[in-house]
Amino acid sequence: MSSRVCFGPLPGRSLITARWIVGHRNGRHCLLPKAELVFEGPRIVFVGHGFPGPVERRVDFGNAIVGPGFIDLDALADLDTTILAFDNQPEHRTGRVWPRTYLEAGPYEMYDREELAFQKCYAFARLLQGGITTAAPIASLFYRAWAETVEEFEDAAIAAAELGIRVYLGPAFSSGTAVVEDDGRVTMHFNEARGLEGLRDAALFAARLEGAHGGLIRGMLAPNRIETCTPGLLDGLRGVAEELGCPVRLHACQSAFEYATVLTAHGMGPIEWLDRHGLLMPRLLIPHLTHVAPSARIERSFDDLARLVDGGVSLVHCPLVAARYGDAINHLARYLKLGLNVAMGTDTAPPDMIRNMQLALLIGRVLAQDAQAVRAEDLYDAATLGGARALMRDDLGRLESGALADFTVFDLSRPELGQVIDPIQTMMIAGSSHSFTHVAVNGEFRMIGRKVKGFDEVAGAARAQHQFDRLVSRYPDRTWRHPPVEDIFSSSYPVDPIPVPHDESPGG
Repeated sequence: MSSRVCFGPLPGRSLITARWIVGHRNGRHCLLPKAELVFEGPRIVFVGHGFPGPVERRVDFGNAIVGPGFIDLDALADLDTTILAFDNQPEHRTGRVWPRTYLEAGPYEMYDREELAFQKCYAFARLLQGGITTAAPIASLFYRAWAETVEEFEDAAIAAAELGIRVYLGPAFSSGTAVVEDDGRVTMHFNEARGLEGLRDAALFAARLEGAHGGLIRGMLAPNRIETCTPGLLDGLRGVAEELGCPVRLHACQSAFEYATVLTAHGMGPIEWLDRHGLLMPRLLIPHLTHVAPSARIERSFDDLARLVDGGVSLVHCPLVAARYGDAINHLARYLKLGLNVAMGTDTAPPDMIRNMQLALLIGRVLAQDAQAVRAEDLYDAATLGGARALMRDDLGRLESGALADFTVFDLSRPELGQVIDPIQTMMIAGSSHSFTHVAVNGEFRMIGRKVKGFDEVAGAARAQHQFDRLVSRYPDRTWRHPPVEDIFSSSYPVDPIPVPHDESPGG
């Protein structure tokens, strides 16, 4: 009988134990001390105490939490460019919105296919390292010629299958983009034909790859942002979504500019406009929802949230990237009390789900002005059960008999965690993604001792930095008035020049 784990499929039944296992009973998670989890192939066959049957191997992870894999529905699959806006605002002056001159000159791809394939592989490996076993990737379109391509997502499917992460894939498409005019005004430029072409290609891709690689690859429709969608694109989206029955992720209610743009163009806010097009449905995932209504019409926010609840729509909560822009949901406890399904997303670097849960917990309490408004389990539920509900998957996000064996091992012995009280509360107080030691997807270990098979973390980080630096060097092309890079991105403090050494050679 073996007492070790290895990469790849494990023959027979495996029994693992730990100080804590997050089980599932009567529709909710429960904590099982010194319990057992038994899986065979891709499925869990037992969670509890005293498994009576024979097993091929027993592995004790000691002082750890064995829990369900996290579900990230706005998962960073990019060399993140939002970090460039961290202390560099406004966005339309720092390369995050195309200038009219760049649009007229012809936008171009700032990454080639090989670079796009690398960034997906690099991001997927980092997601696994953070305990994320199911992901719906998100990447910026700012440096694309218009939208994402089928070819790059074919490469993404191969990378996901090789690393062993479960992904919902679909190239993002758009029928419009924001543009900075010569006088500094931000307007919208539309090309509905390109949006409809992108929708068609995404639908064909989703249908073709659905269930590929042993079920690890599933289809998704990913229109870009609500303000970039024309009425024709939304009408077409509804029909394709009904035909395919796959998730639809559409960023909405994430900025004051977006809300004002939709309100001006259509005489109603984003939620009402989506409702008019029949898109408030259980398959719809909306990241952010930080601007449900303008402050002048805040009384409508309850009506908008009620529409989302009635439609069965899911919020994908991404608190870290929102907070970097000075935004937050106001407030999470209210959203939960209304019955809105809340899932989680990372959407920025680092793709640390625990950091996002911690921030959501703290901001939720601050804005509610109530230390009991949101609890640790509310965010753990969102990162597991909420994501599973959003995907309409009762075989994900929980450890119980019959569910898929997607689980993580979180090391509780790390000294920086301090003294352990309740294990989930400790995770929410002091944990980070670096505390995950092992990750399994479909009953196969994909990370062991923080090593992801087939991924060289050091070499990957070096290549990512080189690729990122090259991208930054090209920012003047797509920045208003095309200033040099040093004028686009500020420095925290003045940077002294490196002194030039004196030539001390004879006769120098």
